[in-house]
Amino acid sequence: MVGRIPVMDVSPVVDLGRLPAKATVGEPFPVTATVFREGHDRLGAEVVLVDPSGGRRAPVRMVEDADTPNLYSAWVTPDAPGAWGFEVVAWSDPLATWEHAAGLKIPAGVDVELMFTEGRLLLERVAADLGATGGTAEEQAVVASGIEACTDTTRPVEARLAALQDPALVGVMTAHPLRELVTTAGPFRAYADRPRALYGSWYEFFPRSEGAYVDEATGKVVSGTFRTAVAGLDRAKDMGFDVVYLPPIHPIGEVNRKGPNNTLTPGPDDPGSPWAIGSKDGGHDAIHPDLGDEADFEAFVAHATGLGLEVALDLALQAAPDHPWVTAHPEWFTTRADGTIAFAENPPKKYQDIYPVNFDNDPTGICREVLRIVRLWISRGVRIFRVDNPHTKPVAFWEWLLGEVRRTDPDVLFLAEAFTKPAMMHGLGAIGFQQSYTYFTWRTAKWEIEEYLRELSSETDHLMRPNFFVNTPDILHASLQYGGPPAFKIRAVLASMSAPSWGVYSGYELYEHVAVKPGSEEYLDTEKFQVRVRDWDAAAAEGRTLAPYITRLNDVRRRHPALQLLRNLRLHHADDDHTLVFSKSHGDDQVIVVLNLDPHATRETTVHLDMPALGMDWHDGFTVTDEITGESYGWGERNYVRLDPHHEPAHVLVVRRTP
Repeated sequence: MVGRIPVMDVSPVVDLGRLPAKATVGEPFPVTATVFREGHDRLGAEVVLVDPSGGRRAPVRMVEDADTPNLYSAWVTPDAPGAWGFEVVAWSDPLATWEHAAGLKIPAGVDVELMFTEGRLLLERVAADLGATGGTAEEQAVVASGIEACTDTTRPVEARLAALQDPALVGVMTAHPLRELVTTAGPFRAYADRPRALYGSWYEFFPRSEGAYVDEATGKVVSGTFRTAVAGLDRAKDMGFDVVYLPPIHPIGEVNRKGPNNTLTPGPDDPGSPWAIGSKDGGHDAIHPDLGDEADFEAFVAHATGLGLEVALDLALQAAPDHPWVTAHPEWFTTRADGTIAFAENPPKKYQDIYPVNFDNDPTGICREVLRIVRLWISRGVRIFRVDNPHTKPVAFWEWLLGEVRRTDPDVLFLAEAFTKPAMMHGLGAIGFQQSYTYFTWRTAKWEIEEYLRELSSETDHLMRPNFFVNTPDILHASLQYGGPPAFKIRAVLASMSAPSWGVYSGYELYEHVAVKPGSEEYLDTEKFQVRVRDWDAAAAEGRTLAPYITRLNDVRRRHPALQLLRNLRLHHADDDHTLVFSKSHGDDQVIVVLNLDPHATRETTVHLDMPALGMDWHDGFTVTDEITGESYGWGERNYVRLDPHHEPAHVLVVRRTP
């Protein structure tokens, strides 16, 4: 039933409370509710967090929205991982009711002494509560002075009322309210993951390309190994990344193997796609023999750990035609009318080298096998999985799998690679995926970027956490194909400064930008089907690398807590349609980003800041220092900017308050 003080439309609530809302250790999240009552008496509301051990935290007072009547909100912060709860507690507030009435009646000469008497009785209750709960001596003295003002008839009425409206007394009454008709809504569920679920810089590379070389005697490409791939770890560390993501490292099928650029005519030395998992050498629990063995992989993970990096492994639940599953469990796949097993298709794309798993024929057996595989790689040091195409598997399966892993290994994280319809993306996040790929790659115009940033930071934040990858082995957006080096800078700034998690697929720092054909987002000579030999040292020596710029961005992210959060993004206005402005704040740390989205032309415009969003008045002045160039400027509500993409497309400005 509705409580004595109705509390409705509580947020965040996922699936009517069946699933927990997204939370992260150390990240504030907003709780909102519609709270109202009959008549004209005032009310109060607060949020109480319940930690994973059942302990109740100190209440946080909710504030009524200035524009929406009866909408109350408060920000709360979990400080430990695990299953949290929160309650919205509402009450009739006799102190606020009296304060409002006294402010109207006493100046009008209505019931003057009666109002003072009622005030005295209420303040005496506050004094008693302070005595019982250990209120400070200062608080008790402030209340005592209020009681004296209520009873001292020798003072002018105006002076007595002024004493009762003193901010110090109002502050004590707000901090120590008298609660009547208390109503509790909840508890509602939230789950706090470890900070890496929210914040991190990801670097993707293929181990077989790291240390690969062309044998001069034979002209053949020699694959890299886990031992040579430690160079990729060192490079990622030098650029300031936190997570290294590896595509599948398992044996690659030989049946229907693809050749370069996804052709159906591979040569005898073509390595095939790592996503065509399984061969005579094993399946998802095995390591490709060209890369090394289990000891080599564990040494690779140990080296990463020593550098402060986490290794994320691809979890692709599919099989090559010669995967051991196909022989041992043909029922795990879909058999067509002609008796053949259906291969994967995403029209017009065809993947003849991959058999999708059919989860409906033997769900128990499939679930048992996948859980075994995940726990095997967890035992080998993997605590993050990037899940390939989770939207092509049953959502109920993922809810079960992620729940089982969370039960025994709650620090293990799963990233959903699901470029699909919003309902599926949100659903995967809601049932447990800690991170999600997004539509970021295809948002390039100012209006759609603003719309998407607003959505991700304040509308779907309780369902999914975004990871902004600027490119992937599958996605080379037209903006990078034709925008030149400025486009690479622009997208890197946008991803790294607006989202707490962002990612780069190797080759981005070398400005790799040639598509297989016009209108395609596939790389020419894509690394998915062949080993890529890169000369990183020559690129650095010749200045053909974005690595120093990426390093700078990751350094800025690491030094500014505001950039490590999601829900604190606020949009500002620029007169130019190609200049994006947003800020992120956390305590005293404030960063303003002004970005020219046009890689081809210099943009000049006036930036209009939302000063209340920065905690300032419209007339305040302050100093900003650009983290990219080191230059400082005096700023205010309106500011002229000029950004040349061929020199520097962005200001990343740290706010320094002017005394």
